[in-house]
Amino acid sequence: MKGLTLHKIELEKSFDPRSFEDRIYTQWQEQGAFKPQEGSGTPYVVVIPPPNVTGVLHLGHGLNISLQDILIRFHRMRGVPVLWVPGTDHAGIATQNVVEKQLKAQGQSRHDLGRDAFIQKTWQVKEAHHKIISRQIARMGASVDWSRERFTLDEGLSQAVREVFVSLYERKLLYKGNYLVNWCTSCGTALSDDEVEHEELPGKLYHIRYPLEDAVFRGDTAQGWVEIATTRPETMLGDTAVAVHPEDPRYQALIGKSLVLPLTDRRIPVVADTYVDRAFGTGAVKITPAHDPNDWELAKRHDLPAISILTPDGRLNDQVPQQYQGLRVKAAREAVLADLKAGGFWVKETAITHRVGHCYRCHTVIEPFLSEQWFVRMQPLAEKALAAWQKGELIFYPRKWENTYRHWLENIRDWCVSRQLWWGHRIPAWYCLSCGNTIVSRQDPSVCPSCGGETLKQDPDVLDTWFSSWLWPFSTLVWPVQDGTAQTNDFHRFYPTTALVTAYDIIFFWVSRMIMAGLEFTGTVPFRDIYIHGLLRDKQGRKMSKSLGNGLDPLELVDQFGADALKFTLAFLCAQGQDLLVDKESFKLGSKFANKLWNASRYILMNLDQRTFIEHPRLNPVDQWIYARLNHAAKTMTEAFLSYRFNDAAATAYDYFWNDFCDWYVEATKLSLRTGDTAEKDRATTVLLEVLAESLRLLHPLLPFITEAIYEHVPHTPGLLITAPYPVYDEARNVPEIEQNIALLQELVRLVRTLRSECTIAPEKKIPVLIRLSSRDAPGLFLTENRELLQLLAGIGDLTIEPSEPSLTRPSGSIGLVGSGFEAFVYIAEAVDMAVLQRTLTKAIEKDRTFIAGLQTKLANEHFLKNAPPDLVKGEQLKLADALQRTEKLAAYMRDLFRGTDHGV
Repeated sequence: MKGLTLHKIELEKSFDPRSFEDRIYTQWQEQGAFKPQEGSGTPYVVVIPPPNVTGVLHLGHGLNISLQDILIRFHRMRGVPVLWVPGTDHAGIATQNVVEKQLKAQGQSRHDLGRDAFIQKTWQVKEAHHKIISRQIARMGASVDWSRERFTLDEGLSQAVREVFVSLYERKLLYKGNYLVNWCTSCGTALSDDEVEHEELPGKLYHIRYPLEDAVFRGDTAQGWVEIATTRPETMLGDTAVAVHPEDPRYQALIGKSLVLPLTDRRIPVVADTYVDRAFGTGAVKITPAHDPNDWELAKRHDLPAISILTPDGRLNDQVPQQYQGLRVKAAREAVLADLKAGGFWVKETAITHRVGHCYRCHTVIEPFLSEQWFVRMQPLAEKALAAWQKGELIFYPRKWENTYRHWLENIRDWCVSRQLWWGHRIPAWYCLSCGNTIVSRQDPSVCPSCGGETLKQDPDVLDTWFSSWLWPFSTLVWPVQDGTAQTNDFHRFYPTTALVTAYDIIFFWVSRMIMAGLEFTGTVPFRDIYIHGLLRDKQGRKMSKSLGNGLDPLELVDQFGADALKFTLAFLCAQGQDLLVDKESFKLGSKFANKLWNASRYILMNLDQRTFIEHPRLNPVDQWIYARLNHAAKTMTEAFLSYRFNDAAATAYDYFWNDFCDWYVEATKLSLRTGDTAEKDRATTVLLEVLAESLRLLHPLLPFITEAIYEHVPHTPGLLITAPYPVYDEARNVPEIEQNIALLQELVRLVRTLRSECTIAPEKKIPVLIRLSSRDAPGLFLTENRELLQLLAGIGDLTIEPSEPSLTRPSGSIGLVGSGFEAFVYIAEAVDMAVLQRTLTKAIEKDRTFIAGLQTKLANEHFLKNAPPDLVKGEQLKLADALQRTEKLAAYMRDLFRGTDHGV
């Protein structure tokens, strides 16, 4: 490429990401850039947390996908094989709810359609939503391998689900039985403990008298009854005992006796159990085993019956007196209370606040419900998962989530995995109608292996959505492995995966269970790194939701600002362990940075005409400095990416490109490009292009579209940027002495630029400056040797550099500036109207004094200091410090220029 003649390259004047994003994404796909590249080293593998096919993606998905894409692109550029598996989740309850709502709007129910027709309609909804989701993922620039896209109900994953269900059954880790479950009467299905969301809500505590069987009940006779308190009086119709503490002297004489259950003709015993807190309430507790988990456990200890009083749709059933049958819970509560009052059983009611469980999907109040369900024994699986973390096989980022993980595993309960739905993986269990045998099989049975009977009925329930999701890291890579299949190598080559990126609200639902499944069925953890990012909130700290109307559509943001602005802004704001506070205005940050990148690149490329690209150009000190700055940025960003500190990586990228490259280096090269000879201009242009190309490689993971769009125009850059090598830190590029020299030059330029701004000196106005150096060391010598560069960057006209002597005084008509090893005297009197300047500075000082007085009054107010948020107080203190410093500086200017005038503070 030696001697390559360059030509002017015109990028569009206005930065418009819509003009190239779709084209570049298609180009990446068509050239196979998203597929694992051949290369050495351990593959870097991520499986996408599969979005639910219930609608469109929200900004939370945008955050999750953006962070994964950053990691994938970074590791791809490091030269190792990279695989990012996309996919979607069938989302049993959520998707079925969507379809049932559609049917309800048409005056139908799923039962009107029948199971097969309902499932077919749900597939149609899935396909429609899947197209939207796939398009959204692509629009956000996700470099996933679409050829390996999976769905939790596709054939391969369904086979994995069946294999795991049967294996758990064979290993005695799966069982079926009548147990108390969390029941959603709206969805008509059981839920696991982790699918119940609790809220603090106002309620009432009702006190009720239960009369003794052998006493004549009179409402005012304390000897004839036991008083209990409950928040759910309608459940008393299912009571089978009243429990007291065995050491409570108030009730010892009643233990073993019977009570008459009000409003019924049943008798229930008084039992003694240490579960009862004798200091709480009356010390007597009604026991309703079929509708309270604690009562269920107590009933098992005392061999008490469990009477279920609810139907699956939340009505009272035939186990209660006839007048209550068919009533929904709220109506039944009102009727029971009215009858208790009429019968003299009601004592009082008090207002309380208590935690009420709700369905995580439809928000219906959960009812504890006695039902026959399938359960996974979790304790043996949890022990393995806990041991893996203790052995260091798993690393959480940030580490604080390890405590959450440990606590959940140490207190785990069996997992109810059956759901009374139609959409999902149907449970592979059959019941022989001839002998009652249960058959759990990898293949659909035709006869009963026990009796040979051919009348078999499959379990009508489906598995919990999370039962397929917990297998996601290995089921997506073609597990169970079958010899002879085309993709058999995927599991061996890419499992275990490398990292999981997810939000903290599904640590229980998904993360912990994936670890358990991986250990149980593959013998290893499914990933090493677990990065837990925060949740998106609005500027008031509220979680984004439809009800609050504060949600942001990621595609609307992409349309307005571009996919790179979305990705960069989210990364910049994503500090480990913290939620992100955003609004639409937040994304101007990424948009402005992308625009800066575009404009800087456009300037460089449009000034190439008739320049010659040369090999191995000589580097002057400023060139060596920018390579050192790029080198430091590459090191910092690499370390940040490897430790999931996305905000640090983004901040470093921003500071390097905007400040070091644009504000300093590009400006500095103008000296060579404007005043150098042809050879010098060619040399400077070549270095500038090479630094730009490497800078684009540095920024690509955070801004993939715009960097690729620019890179394709940069001469001497073959191939795609997406697969180009990421900059690697090189100790030989560090030039500490030159960096020190440039830092001195920057300090001086900043001081002069600030003074020019404060004195409103026009940018084109050149001002004389005298610099006195305290020593003739290397930095001072550097200023002398690079005086033309200093003049260019600071807008200096005549420049005098001389050694400092104690006898020398400040020149008349100048303002003195003091820096590290120098004094600079700027001849303001030659650049401005001094009378106007005096008035300007006087007004500025007076304005600052008023501002300072207000702040001092506020910060002296004890009420403000006591009640204001600490951040607000600190902010006001910083404002005061800045104002005092600014005012003192302006007063010093006045003293320098207008002797005898006191404007100090």
